[in-house]
Amino acid sequence: MSALFAIALAQAAAGQSCIGGLCDAERLRPFLEKLSTARSAPEPVRILQIGDSHTAGDQITGSWRAALQARYGRAGRGALPPGRPYAAYLTRDITAGQSMGWNINGIFGAAYNSGSNVRLGLSGYSLTSAQAGATVTLSADNGRNFDRLTVCALSGPGQGTLQLSLGAAVVEWPLAGVEPGSRCRTLDGGEEATIASATVVGGPVTITSWNTERRLGGGVILSNLGTVGAQFTHFGRTDDRVVATELAAYRPDLIVVAFGTNEAFRPGFSASVYETTLRSDLTRLRRLAPGVPMLLIGAPDSATKQPGLQSGESGTSMPCPASGAWRPTAALASVQAIQRRQAKAFGIAYWDWAQRMGGRCVADGWTQGTTPLMRGDHVHFTSRGGAEIARLLQADLDAAMTQLVRRGTPATPTPDR
Repeated sequence: MSALFAIALAQAAAGQSCIGGLCDAERLRPFLEKLSTARSAPEPVRILQIGDSHTAGDQITGSWRAALQARYGRAGRGALPPGRPYAAYLTRDITAGQSMGWNINGIFGAAYNSGSNVRLGLSGYSLTSAQAGATVTLSADNGRNFDRLTVCALSGPGQGTLQLSLGAAVVEWPLAGVEPGSRCRTLDGGEEATIASATVVGGPVTITSWNTERRLGGGVILSNLGTVGAQFTHFGRTDDRVVATELAAYRPDLIVVAFGTNEAFRPGFSASVYETTLRSDLTRLRRLAPGVPMLLIGAPDSATKQPGLQSGESGTSMPCPASGAWRPTAALASVQAIQRRQAKAFGIAYWDWAQRMGGRCVADGWTQGTTPLMRGDHVHFTSRGGAEIARLLQADLDAAMTQLVRRGTPATPTPDR
């Protein structure tokens, strides 16, 4: 059975209208219409993706960003966690710096503190400091300059003051207020700059995210806000007011939700619990971002050698033909089926990542060869693999645009602005 035929069978069984791996693409029509004219539009098209390590590592989103910006124009790097929130934190097109004197909080992992009362936003991280002079910086890489900086921070009683700088433009930003809340401040430079910073004038201050753009008009921004090891349920540790404030500041035209791998690797996975949790998480996100088109990306194919994860409530995972030791987790198929079902129930577009890779057990083959597409853990992708996933996703979006918007996209990239 061919991979495309298998995809078609799965889609027919789910009762969905799909273009390649992209199902219910009609839900993305407003985004696709805006994207089709992005190069000449007065405002950029803004994509905001939240997810796990596949998002945080920026292998896939970075390649997708590069392809979109080559075709439609470069409008900036987009939203990022503040500073350097964890070891081995990597970014493309921009370098983040952080001085001493900051305390990190996050929704998961070493940065998570269940006893902390620090409220978190879209990035899943925050930096807090009461030390005057503590600074975080963003530096443009390879000429990817910017002329707009937006910083989001907590406000309220006892909050201090930040100094924001963008090239030669400098402003002080008091954050004290009567009620606890969240604010975002945008600083426009007179010309494109190579560096921006936020410095504590008097503390305490808590930064929840920041964003860089170009104001030339048009183009695309793709923000990758991921947390290593996280599940979608951990995004529930963010604060409604902070998230709503940031969404209002960053104004996404598309929100991409890319979780599922860690759910499938969770010991003692329960399908009923996961389905209930996913419904709750999607309900909350829709409430916080009313009217914004959303794309739910299904969990990719992956594999494990741990017997305890190869068996579960749904039985024992069958061996892969090429390797009996490596198998998908017992929960993976359940996670994917639930994601597809809930996307349809919520009226959200769905992209079948695993089937576009080639279906079940393809991960083992992707780890092979002199230039593998996946790392040896059979979970994470190499740069080459990330580029391939981005290509497959954009190909399906291109096909949807041609069918729904009735306007083809350029066959080859046009020169960057």
